[in-house]
This record gives sequence, C-alpha cells and structure tokens, in this order.
Amino acid sequence: MDHTSFLERWFRRVALSIIIVFFMFPIFWIVLMSFQTNETILRSPPSMSFTPTLDNYMAIIAGRLDSNVASMGIDFLNNLMNSIILSVCSVAVALVLGVPAAYAFARHKFRGSEDIAFTLLSFRFAPPLLVLLPLTLYFQEIGLADTYLGLVWVYQLICLPLILWIVRGYFEDISPDIEYAYRIAGHSWFSTFRKIALPLAGPGIAAAGLLAFIFAWNNFIFALVLASADKQPVTVGALAFVTASGIQYGQIAAAIVLSIAPTLALALWAQRYLVEGLSLGAVKG
Repeated sequence: MDHTSFLERWFRRVALSIIIVFFMFPIFWIVLMSFQTNETILRSPPSMSFTPTLDNYMAIIAGRLDSNVASMGIDFLNNLMNSIILSVCSVAVALVLGVPAAYAFARHKFRGSEDIAFTLLSFRFAPPLLVLLPLTLYFQEIGLADTYLGLVWVYQLICLPLILWIVRGYFEDISPDIEYAYRIAGHSWFSTFRKIALPLAGPGIAAAGLLAFIFAWNNFIFALVLASADKQPVTVGALAFVTASGIQYGQIAAAIVLSIAPTLALALWAQRYLVEGLSLGAVKG
C-alpha cells in the first residue's frame, strides 16, 4: 500500500520531469538544428520558430558538404556503415569469447584465476595511447593495418573486458545447484552451459552486449590512427564537417541524429533485457 501523500507524489513527478527535460533538452535541440539552415541556427537571439528543411539530410545522403565558399564531397554514410560493421562484429566476437570465459571464471576457481581476470580487466583501464604505437607497428608487420579485421581485434580491448566482468557477475548470481541437478541427470558440461546457464543469464548478457556496443560505437582514437578514411567510423568521419571555409552546424546536427539513431533503436529494442539484466541478482534469498 502506498502511504505517500498527494503533495509528495506531486513533488516527485515535478522533480522527475525537470530531470528528464534537463538531460533530454540537448538532444531535442540537436534534432531541431538538423532541420534548420546555418543562417537560422546562428541568428541572435535563437528562436524556436523556423521553417524546417531537409536540405541537411539530403546533403549528407548525397555526400556533399556545402559552405558559403565552396562545396566538397563527404562520405558520411560510408562512415555510418563502418561503425555498424565494426561495432556489431566486435561485440559478436567479444560475446563468443567472453561469455564462456566469464562462465569459467564464475564456476571454476583455479590457481591464478583472479589474476588472469584482473589482467584482462586492466586492458580496459589502460589509456589507448599507451598501446597505439606498438599496435600500429605490429599491424603493419602482419598486414592488419587499415583492415576491418585489425580494427575488430583492437576493439576487443574495449568490449571483451567489459563483457567478461559484467557477465561473470550474473553467472555468479545463479545458483550452481540448478546446474548440478541437470548434470546429475546425465547431461554434459556444454549442454548444461547452453540450456541452463545461458538462458538464466540471458538478460545480463544482453545488457552487457548493449553496453559494449555503445562503447565500441563511441570509440574514436583507435580508428583515427589505425584506419584510413574508407574504414573510419562516424566518430572520426565527423571531423570532415570542420573545414577552413566554415562549420556547417545544420549538417553536423543531421549527422549526429543519424549517428545516434542505430544505438537509440538498439537500446529501445533491448530495453526490456537491459532492465532485467541490470536488476538480476538485486534480490537475494
């Protein structure tokens, strides 16, 4: 039974509304900017009243960056496709490698297991600049420089430790007695892992995969150094909008909207799994 007063409920709703507006207003303003011309955006004082236009989106789709001085070609849609390829492949590889490893660390304690797990986690702590120079030289030697395979490999420094440590906690929250009972019935370790452990930890795996996807999507420094223009993601491709002839704020806003659309769509689709995954293990006993 809810014993809160009407005034308290009203105050909570108002406070929640203010917090939502505070955090969502920048995104709302970016969306509005994407439908405005550069002159409308730069007018002073700014106004919410304007005539919407799709020119910014059409210019990005056509691969054309217009300014007051000249027009130049851009390939932002290719950068967007590169981000999708790199993020999806990186998370897929990290899940294939990280989920069984997380299960092994959660269920099988052996000498040095914690040291190995912490070493993998330390890769996430290390600044990217620490490994960029040796990685660049190493990739040039083995022919992985400026390749999708090389970038996906490097992205494991971001995705694999994150998935390993998050999913490990979910496996540890699952009672091993359920798996022991299934094993006693004559089933193998792999069958127990596939039919018992994975479904029970499914929401947690989905939440970890979503977080890893966001981190991989937002990565900047690895792709800037290790990839050429035709394989760079949106985080690096956005630099093309800053030119000597000026900054086209409307096209930058349209590019931002297009770049956050895939992650937003994925988050909305997986929100049920994300909520279940983040709350898994919150209630004990």
